[in-house]
Amino acid sequence: MIARYARAEMGAIWSDENKYRQWLEVELASCEALSELGVVPVEAAAALRANAACSAERILEIENEVKHDVIAFTTNVAESMKAKGQGAASRWFHYGMTSNDVVDTAQALQLKQSAALIRAGLAKLAASLKRRAFEFKDAVQIGRTHGVQAEPVTFGWKLALFYDEVIRAMERLDLAAEQIRVGKISGAVGVFAHIGPDAEERICNKLGLKPAPIASQVISRDRHASYVCALALICAAAEKIALEVRHLQRTEVREAEEPFATGQKGSSAMPHKRNPIVCEQICGLARVVRANVQAAFENVALWHERDISHSSVERVILADSCILTDYLLAKTLWLVDGMKVYPERMRRNLEMTKGLVFSGQLLLDLTAAGMLREDAYRVVQGHAMRCWEQEGDFQAVIESDPEVQRHLSKETISKAFSANRQIANIDAIFRRVFGS
Repeated sequence: MIARYARAEMGAIWSDENKYRQWLEVELASCEALSELGVVPVEAAAALRANAACSAERILEIENEVKHDVIAFTTNVAESMKAKGQGAASRWFHYGMTSNDVVDTAQALQLKQSAALIRAGLAKLAASLKRRAFEFKDAVQIGRTHGVQAEPVTFGWKLALFYDEVIRAMERLDLAAEQIRVGKISGAVGVFAHIGPDAEERICNKLGLKPAPIASQVISRDRHASYVCALALICAAAEKIALEVRHLQRTEVREAEEPFATGQKGSSAMPHKRNPIVCEQICGLARVVRANVQAAFENVALWHERDISHSSVERVILADSCILTDYLLAKTLWLVDGMKVYPERMRRNLEMTKGLVFSGQLLLDLTAAGMLREDAYRVVQGHAMRCWEQEGDFQAVIESDPEVQRHLSKETISKAFSANRQIANIDAIFRRVFGS
C-alpha cells in the first residue's frame, strides 16, 4: 500500500530494478578494485564492466527456484555474460564476497540516494516557511496553551518556529546520512578472510562510500536505526505544522486553512464542508514512520555475527520510511505554499475575551508599581474570573477598580493592554532565527 505514496524519483530508488543495478555496481567495483590489486585479470574486469547485465524479472524467476535472491542475481548476470560470449569472465564475478557484502553496500547507495532527495525536500520546505514567516511577521495572533487563549504572538513567529525545527531536522538527516554512507566487503563474519581491507577501501571509494571501520557479516544496524529516527523526526516536524493548521482551520477559529481547490468537495452529505484532509493525512502517515523506528531498534541486536531477522523487516521499513518522508515533505510544502491566512480573523479572536489575555502584563505592572505580588494576583484574577464567566470588558473593569487606580495611571493601564508591547521583540527573534 505504501507504494501508492511513492513519488517518481523516490519510487525509482526503491524499485527492484534500481536495487539490482546497485548490486551490480558493487560487484563491478569489486572486480575492478581486485583487478587493480592483481587478484582478478584486468581483461575479465573489463569484460564484466562492458557486458554484465541483470533483469529484475529474470532474477525473480530464478529466485522462485533457488530460494536465494543473491544467488539468483549472480546466476542471471552469468547468463548475460554467456549470452554475449563472455562466459569465462563471469567466474570472477562475486569473487571472494558474501551476500551481505553486496546487499549492505548496495543498500547504503540506495539510502544515500534517498537522503539526497529528502534533503532537497527539506530545503524547499525551509525556504517556503521562511518566506511566509516574513510575510506574516507582524500579523498579530493570540497564542494558545492547553488550547486556551494565552498571550499575543504573531503568525510569522509561529512559522519561524517551524522553520527552526526543519533546520534541525536537516542537520540530523545530514548526520544520519553520513553515518549510513558506509560499505563493507569484509566477508562472511567480517574478518577479511578472503578480501583484504585495502581492497574494501578501494571498492568503497569507487562507490562514493566509506568503509565501515569494523563489521560482522553486516553493517551494524544502529546506523540504520539512527537514519530511520531522523526520518521520523522529519515527519514529526511535518505533522506539527499540519496539526497546527488543523486547529486553526476549525470553524470556531478560522485563522488559517489548507488550500481548497475549485471544484473540490469536502463531504458527500454536507456541501458546506472544507475539511483539512491533507493535514489529517500528514498527521496519520507520520505515525507509520514513527512506528518503523521501533522496528529499526529491534534490528540492532542480532545473533552473534548475524542472523536474518533484520533483513525482512528492512525490506519494508527502509523503503516505506523513505517513500513516506519524501511524500509528506511534498505535501507539507504544498500546504505551506498555498495556505490561506486570515489576519483580520486573528485580530478578532485576539479581542474576543475583551482584554483578558493581558492579565499577565497587568500583574507585572501592578507588582512593579509597589503592590505585593500575591495581592496583585488576587485582584487581577478576581476580575478576570468574573469577566470570563460574565463575558465582561476586562479593561473597563480594571480601569474602574480603586485599588488598581492607587497604583497605576489610566495611561499605564492602557499600555498593559497593548498587543504591540507584547510582541516588541519579534524582530529580535527573527534575527536570531534567520540572521541579519
